[in-house]
Amino acid sequence: MARSTVRVDAVLVQAVIAGALSFAHLHDLAAAAGQGGWKAWAYPVSVDLLLVAAWRRLRSGGAKTAAWCWFLVALIASLGANVATAGLLDLGAVPAWLRILVAGWPAVAFLGGTLLVHGSPEPEAAPVPDKNPTAQDEAPAPASAPQLPAAAPESTPPPATTVPPALVAHARKVADDHRARTGAPIDTPTLRARLGVPLPLAEAIAAQLA
Repeated sequence: MARSTVRVDAVLVQAVIAGALSFAHLHDLAAAAGQGGWKAWAYPVSVDLLLVAAWRRLRSGGAKTAAWCWFLVALIASLGANVATAGLLDLGAVPAWLRILVAGWPAVAFLGGTLLVHGSPEPEAAPVPDKNPTAQDEAPAPASAPQLPAAAPESTPPPATTVPPALVAHARKVADDHRARTGAPIDTPTLRARLGVPLPLAEAIAAQLA
């Protein structure tokens, strides 16, 4: 238990030392490139924040291509400052291209941080269907019961036509008049034409006159 605590503390101390040295190198390079005062202190903060944002995106598992791109950009900026301040570069006469890079870094860091924070995550892979279905999935569906043909509707006799007595009396007069003029009983079509009634009604009246 004590060994584990010492190991963790050693890692933390090493991380603090490395971060402080990198922070100081970035500050010195920014100051030598013409960014004095508080601006020189803001550059190492910007680089470290971009590194942290890219690392968090890598750990979250989304948009790894963009996360690796911006992680390498911030790492190169940090390593470049460490190498430049190691005596390989005259901080008293910083070249113009380096001044341009240092002056343009805030815009680059802002773009990278915005894309990392608000970028859309990569689409998740579609779930793979299970190759071993359960016994419930393999069970056949129950067969549906055969449907019996619907029974044909029973035919019902047509309802009897009701003839009012007054109409029967009027029809009898018409029939007597027809017999008196022609000497023959009146037929159903002629009775229907004389009375102006439907054929079923005329047939019912003729049946009562017979």
